Amino acid sequence: MIIEQIYTGCLAQGAYYIESNGEVAIIDPLREVQDYIDSAAKNNAKIKYIFETHFHADFVSGHVTLAEKTGAQIVFGPTAKTNFDAIIAEDNQVFKVGNITITVLHTPGHTMESSCYLLKDENGKDHALFSGDTLFLGDVGRPDLAQKSDVTEKDLAGFLFDSLRTKVMTLADEVIVYPAHGAGSACGKNLSKETVGTIGNQKETNYALRANMTKEEFVKEVTDGLLPPPAYFPLNVKLNKEGYKSIDDVIKNSEKPLSVKDFEIIANETGAIVLDVRHQTEFVKGFIPQSIFIGIDGGFAPWVGALIKDIKQPILLVAPEGREEDTITRLSRVGFDNVLGYLEGNFAAWQKAGKEVDTLTSVSVQVLEDKIKENAVVFDARKPGEFASEHAVVAKNTPLDFLNDHISEFPEKGDFYVYCGGGYRSVIAASILKARGIHNVIDVAGGYAAIRNSNIERTAAVCPSTLK
Repeated sequence: MIIEQIYTGCLAQGAYYIESNGEVAIIDPLREVQDYIDSAAKNNAKIKYIFETHFHADFVSGHVTLAEKTGAQIVFGPTAKTNFDAIIAEDNQVFKVGNITITVLHTPGHTMESSCYLLKDENGKDHALFSGDTLFLGDVGRPDLAQKSDVTEKDLAGFLFDSLRTKVMTLADEVIVYPAHGAGSACGKNLSKETVGTIGNQKETNYALRANMTKEEFVKEVTDGLLPPPAYFPLNVKLNKEGYKSIDDVIKNSEKPLSVKDFEIIANETGAIVLDVRHQTEFVKGFIPQSIFIGIDGGFAPWVGALIKDIKQPILLVAPEGREEDTITRLSRVGFDNVLGYLEGNFAAWQKAGKEVDTLTSVSVQVLEDKIKENAVVFDARKPGEFASEHAVVAKNTPLDFLNDHISEFPEKGDFYVYCGGGYRSVIAASILKARGIHNVIDVAGGYAAIRNSNIERTAAVCPSTLK
């Protein structure tokens, strides 16, 4: 038996390759599926099933493409409705994969069709639980994403409590837990950085699995402090329910080198967003006016999804040379398939052509320290929880996730300063502000990590897990 966790850091997502005696099951695959096909071919094995734990909201899964390419059957849990061929399994339905079995455990709560998959080994012993968004390490899935007119957030939280108590916590302590997400995912609020655990460990450490917890306490604690979900979540659910274009077609249509002249014409004629994905240290030195920075080597795809609200938005890319396909692939993971092409020769070609260039002022923490003595206006672009746990005393919280809600708060005159955790999100925020005509923004390089090593007055540190 082979169990391989394929963890994608930029999505904080775990897909799983399971193989036994020449047969393979894939759980929650990424949209680009060739690696799974190659792994099976290398072992002379056949992909038999594609299990989906639920309709994912934070990425476009590869189930449809993988089924088309391999003939494998897609499996969803009870109550799921799809626009493509799939097995809608019954609770406790058993699927045989080589010498092992995978049992469907219907666990409504995160969504109504949410299911876990229990793997029993060659001896019929419970071995591992693929827990989807029902159980994370340190948390459980948020219950507010699948609200309907007749099902509330609290209803879903109550269902989740029952699912965990009757289907998950009854498993043996040594059963391995393989969750769908880790820290950084917006599908929970307190996820661990670990990506593999056990039932026993979670019973000891996960606040939502306390033995003496009442349903009322669970509902309150799980729903307390949830931030609004990113705008692209419902759109990704729709794609995962109804189907989507092959990623091969997306790359073929999008990976088009454009001359400076053509790039400029298309930008002017289509209203496309110019998305610059270079490193932030390169971006601040020079960029195409009104372009948006979201660096490919940060939390790229989730930030694109959070800040560019329409997945059909036309996009023109400024990408590091040789990383154009990588960028298009990462965009397609969250449903952004409408890339019109990329600037051939990168930003250097734009400069060489003598086109207009903008820059972003970025200063060190030492400069900020001096400016604070002169009553500088400072904004903190981190999440509310990060800000609450510790921040510069003078700073006001303007989370990047909700920047559009804070536009009126930025001063029209006089410089103001923006910092984040390490200098990535603040450059994103600054690029958006400049694209909106707010040019008196100054980035603080190194962010709060650098502020910690300065003499800037800070609030006392509070452990984030203790915050309500």
